[in-house]
Amino acid sequence: MKVLLAMSGGVDSSVAGVLLAEQGHHDVGVTMKLWGGHSDSGCCSVSDVDDARRVAQQLDIDHLVFNFGDDFDTHVVAPYVQAHATGVTPNPCIECNRHLKFDRLLRRAEQLGFDAVATGHHARIVCDGDGAYALERGADPAKDQSYVVHMLDQRALGRTLFPVGEIDKHEVRRIAAERGLRTAAKPDSQDVCFVTSTGGRETFLGDRIGLRPGRVVDGAGNQVGAVPAVELITVGQRRAIGLPGGGPKRFVLDVDVSAGVVTIGSDEELRRPACRVAGVVWTDRPASGAARVQSSAHGASVPADVSSADHGGSVVVTWRVPQRRIAPGQSVVFYDTDDRRVLGGGIAC
Repeated sequence: MKVLLAMSGGVDSSVAGVLLAEQGHHDVGVTMKLWGGHSDSGCCSVSDVDDARRVAQQLDIDHLVFNFGDDFDTHVVAPYVQAHATGVTPNPCIECNRHLKFDRLLRRAEQLGFDAVATGHHARIVCDGDGAYALERGADPAKDQSYVVHMLDQRALGRTLFPVGEIDKHEVRRIAAERGLRTAAKPDSQDVCFVTSTGGRETFLGDRIGLRPGRVVDGAGNQVGAVPAVELITVGQRRAIGLPGGGPKRFVLDVDVSAGVVTIGSDEELRRPACRVAGVVWTDRPASGAARVQSSAHGASVPADVSSADHGGSVVVTWRVPQRRIAPGQSVVFYDTDDRRVLGGGIAC
């Protein structure tokens, strides 16, 4: 099979290339040029592109670079900025997967005659007896990335490969070291690629939308503190919310950017019995009923019931035990009751 391998310059995509070759696939490496500005973190730096190219040389495969900068600005950067400007907490890495890796890149691969796209994600794709594809958690629970690729539908699942999804991270690094790959000991990327580690969100957003101070109030509307930039505050946040030290823990309950107000309260006040999820994408058929639901990339799933989708594609997740409010804009992913197979997911309202 002719496979287009997305190479980020990390160890996972490097070893994916090794495994593809062992499986007899003819693969070609590609690195997507997404962010045109300065980057010293994430997966868009000059050194990452160079690492990808050099690993492709070590694997003796061709290496291409696709410039998808305009798509990245439109579908990832601009929505990220707009979300902060309206008090929503975006998840740019998931939107990059949704619009770039598993849409734009898949379409380009098809145009060039490739049978599939492969990435270094720790997740698994299986084909059921009825011919339908399913997305499952990766073999390594500590590195599972099914949450960040939950938007894959049947068409995308049928044209995607996750070679490292069947092995754990220790084995990934062992293979890389055994093959002498330059990425064998490279740390995993943890940051948003277009937000520099030196300037952070404050500099990035301040240059684009400006940042305004905000009042911190309690449930009765009494001002108890202040924050220098209300656009940087998110629901559920506990630190850096302008409160004096000591006293009981307080969390952000709500952010009203237009009014410049951050409302805080106790952990109990933050908890909700349910959450509305919009823009739901199902891996196969729509599901409802008992499920396990995960609301962050590294968090645990919890038992819940998922309603049938309404005409707008939204569902309501009702927690078996009230959970802390999910920040609007964050992805909410539904798993089966065995906590293994992804059913679908959407965005918290």
